[in-house]
Amino acid sequence: MAITAEYLGMSLQIDDLDHENLDYFRHCADHAFHLQRCDDCALLRYPPTTACPWCASPRATWAPVEGKGAVHSYTEVHHAIQPQFKPFTPYLVLLVDLDTQNGAPSPHEALRVVGNLVTPDGRLAPPEAVGRVGIGTRVRMVFADVAAGIALPQWTVEEGAAQPARVWRYPGVGG
Repeated sequence: MAITAEYLGMSLQIDDLDHENLDYFRHCADHAFHLQRCDDCALLRYPPTTACPWCASPRATWAPVEGKGAVHSYTEVHHAIQPQFKPFTPYLVLLVDLDTQNGAPSPHEALRVVGNLVTPDGRLAPPEAVGRVGIGTRVRMVFADVAAGIALPQWTVEEGAAQPARVWRYPGVGG
């Protein structure tokens, strides 16, 4: 069954034929992070897709994955294209290297998952939090409930985790 929702005024839709994303977001709606594990090579993959990017097998099983990792890269949005996001600028979109399967299938690869920087309750992070996060910051996944059957996986700073003494941030941008 298709899912239609709205997030900060932006329409979201997952069509009936998009089985992989429907399954993915059903897990997220339960606040459980799952990825497809290839039944042949046993590697996890993100984003959800119809075949393994390493061995091309179409067979996979959903597996629970711990949503923790370190910021690999980010973009700091100062000009919101969607008008409803303007009150939240600047905000961060993070690319996070998960701890799970980091360095596989080669030493320079990782499962990299995209999401916004949010507060622990799933709201876009305020500017003072945005200015403290950069490459290397330890984060954990939280879920922002959007509608019945859909929650967005997002990232919040992992309190209590050993953080880098100084995170790398793009020079001259933001905090």
